[in-house]
Amino acid sequence: MTSDTSSSAVLRDARRIVVKVGSSLVTNEGRGLDERAIGEWCRQLAGLVKAGREVVMVSSGAVAEGMKRLGWTTRPKEINELQAAAAVGQMGLAQMYETKLRENGLGSAQVLLTHGDLADRERYLNARSTLLTLLDLNVVPVINENDTVVNDEIKFGDNDTLGALVANLVEADALVILTDQKGLFTADPRSHPDARFVHVGQAGDPALEAMAGGAGSSIGRGGMLTKILAAKRAAGSGASTVIAWGREPDALLRLARGEAIGTLLVAQTAKHQARKRWMADHLQLRGAVTVDAGAAAKVRSEGKSLLPIGMVGVEGDFSRGDVIAVRDPQGVELARGLANYSSAEARLLCRKPSGEFERLLGYAGEPEMVHRDNLVLMVRGA
Repeated sequence: MTSDTSSSAVLRDARRIVVKVGSSLVTNEGRGLDERAIGEWCRQLAGLVKAGREVVMVSSGAVAEGMKRLGWTTRPKEINELQAAAAVGQMGLAQMYETKLRENGLGSAQVLLTHGDLADRERYLNARSTLLTLLDLNVVPVINENDTVVNDEIKFGDNDTLGALVANLVEADALVILTDQKGLFTADPRSHPDARFVHVGQAGDPALEAMAGGAGSSIGRGGMLTKILAAKRAAGSGASTVIAWGREPDALLRLARGEAIGTLLVAQTAKHQARKRWMADHLQLRGAVTVDAGAAAKVRSEGKSLLPIGMVGVEGDFSRGDVIAVRDPQGVELARGLANYSSAEARLLCRKPSGEFERLLGYAGEPEMVHRDNLVLMVRGA
């Protein structure tokens, strides 16, 4: 793998970063929560926030901490025992992060997710809205899989995958996976002395998957392959990934300064390009809204969000989160984007100011029908 001259800028320019840390690091190879290590990561997270970054922490460790508290030395195989260990350990994990983040002047919030939360449209959007609100409030979300309620059919399987899905969920610029390894080698250096370290690669490169192999530790479930696959998944929404040793001094702060640490897997599509290309390429739209001339001008020329007060008609049967067309008074599609309201709700909101939403719907939702971040202009004549 060759070095990329722009690689140092990937983390340096990242505004929103998801950090994932594995069980073996959080629990010091299963010996209980590593207070010093967690304190160090929280100190670095605080430094990033003070520098104007938004950070989300995805932390393993609940099951491992629960095992320690219950006096278990071997990871259980029965799902009910894993769930019990997670329930016990989650208490200590959340308390530790809350304490260490507060010591560094930051608020924290515990967010437990399952695959079902991200597979269901409504729950996906609700989770996204909650996380973005927490970031706006300068609160650090600490996310883990909700092991107390999941089963094998709906598990993420490892928190590397969860980290990638969260990066997609919040549209992060970068995913940093902190692990007990320096990064990716061309082969296992323990059995191949000639193995070379991979400094920079392209996320999604099949050659990387061939290099990565082996299962995780006895404490966690992930191996290097899950990290490579997580980087591939994160790249789908334009987030690049760094895989680095979690005990590297000031790793997060140094990465944010542009220093090359660990293995950088670069996403080939920019964040906004990936999202907007996905919306523009939607072949089957569930519906459309027609807007007046004033709203059309604001969307087309000023890049504004679409507000319901500018809508004059609604077509189709769509749900919140569906991609819909935005048409001008002549019926020409000028944009498309993600609907914040269903078609039934949208019909009630046509020509209405946001101050009336709660009366009409029974709740106060977003002021926009389609937020400008979720809106892509269509080329005329296309």
